Amino acid sequence: MGGGGALAVGLAGYGALLARLRRHARGRREAQPGELGHPADGRPRARASAENPAPAAPPLLASSPPAPTTGLAGGAAAQARPPADPSGPLTDPELDRYARHIALRELGGAGQRRLRAARVLVAGAGGLGAPVLQYLAAAGVGRITLADDDSVSLSNLQRQVIFATADIGRPKALAAADALARLNPHVAVTPLLRRVTGADRELVGAHDLVLDGTDSLASRLAINAACVAASVPLIAGAIAQWEGQVALYDPARGGPCLACLFPRPPAPGLAPSCAEAGVVGALPGVVGSLMAIEAIKLVGGVVASGAGAGLRGRMLILDGLWGDTRMVAVTARPGCPVCGGRGA
Repeated sequence: MGGGGALAVGLAGYGALLARLRRHARGRREAQPGELGHPADGRPRARASAENPAPAAPPLLASSPPAPTTGLAGGAAAQARPPADPSGPLTDPELDRYARHIALRELGGAGQRRLRAARVLVAGAGGLGAPVLQYLAAAGVGRITLADDDSVSLSNLQRQVIFATADIGRPKALAAADALARLNPHVAVTPLLRRVTGADRELVGAHDLVLDGTDSLASRLAINAACVAASVPLIAGAIAQWEGQVALYDPARGGPCLACLFPRPPAPGLAPSCAEAGVVGALPGVVGSLMAIEAIKLVGGVVASGAGAGLRGRMLILDGLWGDTRMVAVTARPGCPVCGGRGA
């Protein structure tokens, strides 16, 4: 068969797959005798039917009250709205857009609907925040709040790829929100022109998950305190020069908080900023992408279903200079002044 014929067959097969996904997502697909599914444990078993009902999907991490509007910035991105019923069936455009997710047995249509129903807060729209925001929006996380009080500068463009030269001087929150609106109109983005502080329990509590991409330990500790107070999981990343790290801090569900590992900021001069020490441009893209993967697994129900493991109680460390990664165990500290060591 010639190349054109093979391509036609491939496209026809892809079209048939999408048609099946649409029928399945709308609940119109009937189980066929002897048809097998592929559950998370990898062992085939019969698809759901009247005699063999499917297990209930695990719930989202937390209830999601309406997102606060304090500090809300205007702009085209703020006008984007997700479907009126986030738990309803996926639309045809969504089925096309997220087909590669739906084909994953660990996610499927149910996981994609969980992503659409999720509310995620991203603190910082810089080096780490940029890839986090892009991949969460592309993945279909339905409601994203991004908080940043900085403006785009020329030196940001070496690594903060969500921005372009034309964005120099614009608030990062607005420029990033506009970029996300162009990327995926199915996602509602709320830009906040401010930082997340330790007093933001209400803001944090309006979300299922927080991702911290800020650039100082003092900021991370403040965000950690708000997450502990609101019992909301925190995925935090950090980068310096050629190295990065990612961990999930969730004492409410059996893990440590950030303060268990780093109880206080280092003395001045001991932890130079990226501006002082430098950072290779691709590093935040790698670490931010790892943060986004952890978020997708968590809010998409992959971890809750047992189909995968998150980073609760573990820290992933990347050494880009030597091409090495390692995983280290992290535990709650008894008597931690922030979480009390309740995850111990």
